[in-house]
Amino acid sequence: MYFIINCRVLKFLRPFWEFLFFHVMKMSAILSLEQHSLGAAVAVVAVGVLTLWFISRYLNRLKKTSSGLPPPPVIPGLPLIGNLLQLKEKKPYKTFTKWAEVYGPIYSIRTGSKTLVVLNSNDVAKEAMVTRFSSISTRKLSNAIKILTCDKSIVALTDYGEFHRTVKRHILTSTLGPNAQKRHRVHRNTMIDNISKQLQAYQKEDPFGAVNLRNILQPELFRLALKQVLGNDVESVYVEELGITLSKEEMFEILVIDPMKGVIDVDWRDFFPYLKWIPNKSFENNIQRMCFRRQAVMTALINEQKERISRGKEVGCYLDYLLSEAKTLSEQQVLMLLWEAIIESSDTTLVTTEWAMYELAKDHKRQDRLYHEILRVCGDDKITEEKLNEVPYLSAVFHETLRKHSPAPIVPPRYVQEDTQLGGYHIPAGTEIAINIFGCNMDKNVWYSPESWKPERFLDEKCDAMDLHKTMAFGGGKRLCPGALQAMLISCTTIGRLVQEFEWSLKDGEEENIDTLRLTTHKLHSMQAILKPRN
Repeated sequence: MYFIINCRVLKFLRPFWEFLFFHVMKMSAILSLEQHSLGAAVAVVAVGVLTLWFISRYLNRLKKTSSGLPPPPVIPGLPLIGNLLQLKEKKPYKTFTKWAEVYGPIYSIRTGSKTLVVLNSNDVAKEAMVTRFSSISTRKLSNAIKILTCDKSIVALTDYGEFHRTVKRHILTSTLGPNAQKRHRVHRNTMIDNISKQLQAYQKEDPFGAVNLRNILQPELFRLALKQVLGNDVESVYVEELGITLSKEEMFEILVIDPMKGVIDVDWRDFFPYLKWIPNKSFENNIQRMCFRRQAVMTALINEQKERISRGKEVGCYLDYLLSEAKTLSEQQVLMLLWEAIIESSDTTLVTTEWAMYELAKDHKRQDRLYHEILRVCGDDKITEEKLNEVPYLSAVFHETLRKHSPAPIVPPRYVQEDTQLGGYHIPAGTEIAINIFGCNMDKNVWYSPESWKPERFLDEKCDAMDLHKTMAFGGGKRLCPGALQAMLISCTTIGRLVQEFEWSLKDGEEENIDTLRLTTHKLHSMQAILKPRN
């Protein structure tokens, strides 16, 4: 009895002694540094953290759950750093998937001082996204993403609540919803026609040369984003804060390329929050530089379009809508929402379309099947969005590419606000949840031969060609990606036109070129293909 009472008292006082412990440790380290003794400072920190780790582990073993459910299996790690060294592979989502084969679809790891529960199957992922959503609706962001998103000021990463519902309604009404998509269809048609013309010109100039699809597709997606968001295809803009005029290519670098690199930048303090008082100048300067440049460019673009509006010329774009309808939003929030629409329209659709064309160029049998299905439905006419429902194999190609090459292999972690349960396990408040989309889509219990690209798996008669829930790529429940419909329309129509007009073959050696960019599934090297015009 004495032992139990003392354990309870110790656990009750835990927040207080943690606070005291960390501040004593911090002051000791500072004093040691002031006395020019780096070794003493390191020793103080190391001994203190090790002590805290052992006490925490001891208390965690004593913890009982009122639900009576067991905690998820814990993957063995090392003191202090937990499983971080085991995640040194550049593709942590692949490591997570391998662990799932041993420990099951749900397990717990330690990333420094934090506990992370990893979900690796559709069932537990949907349970977290839908059934237990009220307990797991808060985003837990890395320092890089938190800074780049101005502390969750974009639709995709804001916490669920009134602000999220408001800004999601704005973008669906103005840009991404079904009615808005009808209004913006003329821009999508122009984009696809431009891609077709450029490919024809490249093939005519060098019939046997390799074409870099990304070099054509990426600028056209950026042009489409600018038209939908700002109302104009901006070729250049003078940026006062930078004192220079930027070309469209330079704008793309600042608004899309740099932030995409920044979101996967790792700050070691993410894993040891109690050491956040230690500066990490290299990381901080790099992220702040990205934010400053993005802010300057977006401000210049917005001001230029405000002048257009002041002249009475409105074009029904996202900016026009926000300025007239979203009166409760600050200027900074408007800027971030506009930037979000630009970066997401420019990047994720590119990833899916490029991988789909890679798989089709590698597999002529399936490419021919798609071509003949389009030919049967469209004849000599160009495939259009109205025809997508009549070409189920095209939809299958799209969904199978999302399954194998999901643009976001790991969903940004969520935070458990209150005790809950997942997959039959007890998940205590304070835990972080990571949904491994790659692992869900490689689950051998759900997908036959998951490592193979087989569109036929999505041709079940019960499947709707327009169903956006076939994989976990767009999330689920109340946090379903608002851009899902646009991504499908752009990607499917583009893939259809490319196959309809050309026979695609990979350049020699290209089949082995499957490396991806760091933590993402973005193709590291652009796809190189040989084109042959169809009759």
